[in-house]
Amino acid sequence: MVDKDQFVDSLISYTQQHKAKHWEGTFGAFLREVLPTAPTALARTSHQYLWDMIRWHGSQRSDEGEHVTRYDLFANDLYGMDESLERVANYFKAASEGSEVGRRLLLLLGPPSGGKSSLVTLLKRGLEEYSLTDDGAMYAIKGSPIHENPLLLIPQSKRAEFRDTYGVNIEGELSPYTRTMLEEEYEGDFTQVPVERVFISEAGRVGVGTYAPHDPTTADIADLVGSVDLSKVAQYGDEGNPRAWSWSGAVYAANRGMLEMIEILKVKREFLYLLLTLTQEKNIKVSRFPLIHMDQTIVAHTNLAEFRKFLQEKENEALLDRMVIIQVPYTLRYQDEARIYEKLTSATPTFQEVHLDPHALKLAAVFAVLTRLKPSERADLDLTKKVRLHAGEDVEGISRSEVEKVRNENPDEGMDGVSPRFVVNTLAGAISRSENKSLTALDVLIALKDAIESDARMDAKEKKMWVDLLVTTRKDFYNRWVKEDVHKALFVSFEQEAQELLEKYLDEVEAVLDNRKVEDPITSEERDADERFLRGVEEKISISDAGKHSFRQEVVRKAMGSYKRGEKFTLGSHERLREAVEQYLFQERRDVLRLVTSSARPDDETQRKVSAVEDRLVSDYGYDAHSAREALNYVTTLLSQE
Repeated sequence: MVDKDQFVDSLISYTQQHKAKHWEGTFGAFLREVLPTAPTALARTSHQYLWDMIRWHGSQRSDEGEHVTRYDLFANDLYGMDESLERVANYFKAASEGSEVGRRLLLLLGPPSGGKSSLVTLLKRGLEEYSLTDDGAMYAIKGSPIHENPLLLIPQSKRAEFRDTYGVNIEGELSPYTRTMLEEEYEGDFTQVPVERVFISEAGRVGVGTYAPHDPTTADIADLVGSVDLSKVAQYGDEGNPRAWSWSGAVYAANRGMLEMIEILKVKREFLYLLLTLTQEKNIKVSRFPLIHMDQTIVAHTNLAEFRKFLQEKENEALLDRMVIIQVPYTLRYQDEARIYEKLTSATPTFQEVHLDPHALKLAAVFAVLTRLKPSERADLDLTKKVRLHAGEDVEGISRSEVEKVRNENPDEGMDGVSPRFVVNTLAGAISRSENKSLTALDVLIALKDAIESDARMDAKEKKMWVDLLVTTRKDFYNRWVKEDVHKALFVSFEQEAQELLEKYLDEVEAVLDNRKVEDPITSEERDADERFLRGVEEKISISDAGKHSFRQEVVRKAMGSYKRGEKFTLGSHERLREAVEQYLFQERRDVLRLVTSSARPDDETQRKVSAVEDRLVSDYGYDAHSAREALNYVTTLLSQE
């Protein structure tokens, strides 16, 4: 835990640094002192500013799959969304370079609780943090209700000379409010207009605006663009005076930054046309004033149901052409789904008081992914294999070159199915009913079954389908995981034995492929390769006799690759071979395991072994006493059925 005095010191330091970053002066002083240090940065558009912010936070290039770039801005909060996040980043990159996409509204389309709102929130928080840095320094005309760029004060007749001097263009005009202020308060002397450094803040309505629709029938466009402020009309004597206008609309707060439109397709069509014109032309038109220049990035989001309803209206086709639509589906990697559950539950007191067995969240995640997948056209590819493919595991019959083709077979996968919120709410309910302060993986499956059967939104057919997927989750995933845990806990030297078995398999395979003898390590005599042993291992993962040669070649290629890189070829180097080796060892020890776990009245020696297994499950594999006993009992049942 962080020392309290250290936290106070860091808070004081933060305050002092924040104060030191403030700057205020006339526009003339700004031109002399500030502009020469970074003219290009100070003339950035909102898209350029956002793209620079994303890059400032950092990124890493993944060597896996399609070589996706992972952006640090999202890395600690959004999981399993790398492709969608890269598309979002690419939108900002293209827009910052002047591409036509910058003249289109960005629409995030995805299912509920899929991460759309979290993504936008991270963009907003990223902007706030970036504006505090030297790289993200932003200056505005002091007193401007829309925080205009001070460079807009430079007259049109001098902008060509400015471009030749500083190498940057100035786009846009002063707002009616600032123009009136310039003429009436400074008699047209723009060099005397005050300028200040500003910091983006959603709470302070600087550079970030948010609009959430309420009842569409009563929604007023003034929420976006403001209206006449009757309390100021008497002061300024004219409704047409810009200072008598309420500049409180969301688009004004978002100027030079970002406007978030929540559930955008629920708003009236006039709202959409205003927003799309703002994106395309960078201006808005309100009564009594000429066009008002605005520069902001509009990021909107909606769900699939609203989008489909929107598509049914033919007059919306023109609007769709002016949007960049990026799908934000649920993740299809169960490892990432489990991380989402961990994040959602980690700060909740209810979950902190209860122990979850090591497979509880992972098992719920597998079920969730199963509900999001569509059946494949390939007869040899069931949903279980698809889950494993998306998880990056090796699957028999599917080569690496085919993986992307399988993944792209159903582009809409992940756009429906169980949401993370449904699972977390179900877990919370199960915890509240638990008397043991311990939740096992089977408890989770039972809780999910109860939640499905009591959900009034689902019909009987869908309920049966999802309950069947729970059975698949238990049979194809949990049974294997829990048996491996018990097996490893029973045989302490398991990892070492498995590695030795792997090395023996490699020696035998190389001998077969090279058509040579194997030297016996004990007698030093030469013998034929042990084909019976090789097939015993391979059959554990259903490698056919016809497919054994290609499988063995693949294993040797991977092993050679490891050796060339100076790495040891281990169980983790080949997922399917690891599974085969572990299953082979498990089969060899099955009788011992059955004896230890199934004795109705164990003698002292057997009881000692059972206790030792439970202790190791607790100390080494993430169980507590309750879940360890339940795991042993479950494995006993499985073995009795085999």
